[in-house]
Parts: sequence; structure tokens; C-alpha cells
Amino acid sequence: MIRLRSLAQMTQAGRWQLELPHDRSENTLVWITRGQGTAVLDGAKVGLGAHNALFVPSRNLMAVTTGRQALGHVLLIPPGTSLTLPETPLLLRVRDGAAQAELTGLFEAISREQTSQRPLSQSALQAFCDLVGIWLRRNIETTPPPRREPASRRLTRAYFAQLTKTFGNGGTMADHAAALGVTPTHLTRVCKLETGETAASLLTGRILHAAHQLLGATEVPIQDIARHLGFGSAAYFTRFVQQHTGQSPTALRRTIQIDPASG
Repeated sequence: MIRLRSLAQMTQAGRWQLELPHDRSENTLVWITRGQGTAVLDGAKVGLGAHNALFVPSRNLMAVTTGRQALGHVLLIPPGTSLTLPETPLLLRVRDGAAQAELTGLFEAISREQTSQRPLSQSALQAFCDLVGIWLRRNIETTPPPRREPASRRLTRAYFAQLTKTFGNGGTMADHAAALGVTPTHLTRVCKLETGETAASLLTGRILHAAHQLLGATEVPIQDIARHLGFGSAAYFTRFVQQHTGQSPTALRRTIQIDPASG
């Protein structure tokens, strides 16, 4: 189901929902209308400002941090639709006033349709999202081609792809480095250069996001969550959560109330 949420709605259960590294089943379009922030996307850290559009295809690692005064919306489009959307992550810094107004108008139309509860609402939403896809492709065409990217960016992108697939298999950062054919030291140095975070912290963040999500949105027993995330025991999982959140999994579960529409 196509959904439009404000930035505030996307973090109702805590800023971890966007700030910790994670990937989503939906295609995600973030439209910042006020304020600043940063994003970790496509193997690099980028700055965000007003009238920036951040598009993330489904199952691509992302993390978005915005200032407290930032305003914007997030459009979630399920995969498998007939829409033509970009296949790779992108950041568009929209300087043309007409283009800014056009995307804002489309978001406003989607918001009205979403709350109208009229017949054929999802069909109308898909039509508006098709126009959003056209807007994206038009603005990609007006964006200068990127400079040749360094090998470090290609490595971090590969690491991001690996984290989305295997972060919960219990492997260490060194295991991931070996799978990529590099040393842990090299992977750590490159991740720090491109994202401002170490390879280990990115892995930890992805696991933490999944732990928050599973604790807050499900009633799955803690020992089963531990097993699902690759921990050898519930006790090891408990120590991990306690170390990084200051709470036990049971206590953390009580503090998280995830709106299913924003999870």
C-alpha cells in the first residue's frame, strides 16, 4: 500500500527509526522542505538541506538524521508496482522553484487522496506516484553527471549491499571484510572515509535497528529474536542491547510503540 508520512510520523517510536542504518521493503522518497541533516546512502555520507529529494530503492541501506526543526515527508511505495522508478539511490538538490513547487504539489495531492477514503483511492495514489516517478526522471536528466567515483566508494557500496542481506547471520565485521576480499583494517578505514562511521559501527547499527523493530512491533520471544539476529544466546543478545541502549530487551520493548504504518 502506498503511504505518505511526515518526518515526525516516521520517528514516532524514536529517532532510531530513521537514524540507525536500515533497509526497507518499500521504495522510499524523502522530501526535505525545511532544515538540514545528513544521510548515509549508497556507500557515502551526504548533507541534506531544504528542497532536497532523497530516493532509496527497496532493500538499500540508509540512515537519515535531521535537525529538530527539519520538516518534510516520506513517500513509501511498495515494490512490484507498474511504476517506473530509479533503480539506484540518488540525492537531488532541487534549486528550480517550479520543480520544487511541482513535487510539493504532488505530495499535497497524495496527502489529500490518502485521507479522503474515496473509492479507487489506491488507484489514484498510484497515478500520483507515477507522476512523482516522472518528476524524478526529469530532474535526474537535469543533474550534472557524477564524477568518476573512487574505489573506496565502490567498496562501501558493496559492504552496504552485504549488510542488507547478511547482517543477521552472526558474522563479525571481520567476516564481512573477508567475504569482500579485504582486511578488516582496510574496510574500517574506507568506511570511515566515506561515511564517517566505522564498518563495525555500521554493522552494529543495522542489528540495533532490527532489534528495536522486532521488540517494538512484534511479540516474538526475546530468545527467538536473539536467534533470528545471529546471537548465540539470549544472554549475549541482552548484553548487546544493554550496552548500546542502556536498557534490557524487556525494558526496551516496553518503551517502544511502533505505528505499523511507519515501521
